[in-house]
Order: sequence, then C-alpha cells, then structure tokens
Amino acid sequence: MKKVIGIFIILIGLANVASAQRYAYVDTQYILESVPEYAKAQEELNKLSEQWVKEVEDRFNQVQTKRNEFEAEKILLPEEIRRQRLKEINKLETEAKELQKLRFGVGGDLFSQREQLIKPIQDQIFNAIQGIASERNFAFVFDKANQSNLLYADSKYDISDQVLRKMGIKVVKNKG
Repeated sequence: MKKVIGIFIILIGLANVASAQRYAYVDTQYILESVPEYAKAQEELNKLSEQWVKEVEDRFNQVQTKRNEFEAEKILLPEEIRRQRLKEINKLETEAKELQKLRFGVGGDLFSQREQLIKPIQDQIFNAIQGIASERNFAFVFDKANQSNLLYADSKYDISDQVLRKMGIKVVKNKG
C-alpha cells in the first residue's frame, strides 16, 4: 500500500514538472531570410552552381557531339579505329559523370561550399536560440519552418524576432 501511495506521489510530481515546462518556437526560414549574410551566401552558391552546371553540360555536350560524329562515320571506319573512338567517347563520358559527381554529389564542391558559407550562420542562429531558451527557461524550442510537425503555434510563443535581435540584426517589421 505504501508503495502504491509512493508511486502515486511520484507520478503527481512528474505531472507537475511536465506541466511547468515552457515551450517556444522559431521560424528558421524567416530568420535566415532576415540575415544579410545568408542572402549573400545564397547568391554566391547560386553563381557557383550555375557555373558548374554549365561546365558539366559542356562536357556532356562534347560527349554527345563525339558520339554523333562517331555514329555518322562508324560504317566507314576500320574495326580497330572504331573500337578506339568508342573507347575515347566512353572515357569522356566517364570523366563528365565524375565531374558531375565532384561538383554536385554528396560531399561534392557545392556541398562543401554550402557547408562553408551557410553553417556559420546556422551556428549563430542555434547559439542565439540556445541563449534565449536558457535565459527564459524554455524546455523546448520547435522550428515551424519547412517540413516540421508543428501543426499549430500561437504567435505569442514565437521567439524568432528575439533570436534576430540576439544576433545583432535589426528587426525591420514584425512578421505577422
């Protein structure tokens, strides 16, 4: 009987602790869009991406041109030269695929540049969120941006503008 009462008291205590926890949320998309460095980083990434897309497309176009030329001439070519040209075309195609992977693959140049340019901004945002959560005793801070599972959020718990102010960014208008 004493065990049951003890367990009951512990459960009531846990329920009180759980109900005392404070929650907040941020909209990281809004925060990122308000950070001038993020826009500059995105612009730089877009320029690099466009440049690399052109570079990869040029390589594949070169392969296609060689392949078309080969198809037009292959009937007239001796077997040995035919094999050699096909080998060259396949090598060019492999190189084009490797370049594509180097630029856009997992761990590729675009990924590395994104990491280099965006991660410091994300870290700054995370540190500001962590600081506000600590100062205001929030147990959880959710992110309502993108594919979050936050189905409803009362705007009075939105600390996005506070995060921007903590990062030293002037909040021009309160997002509504």
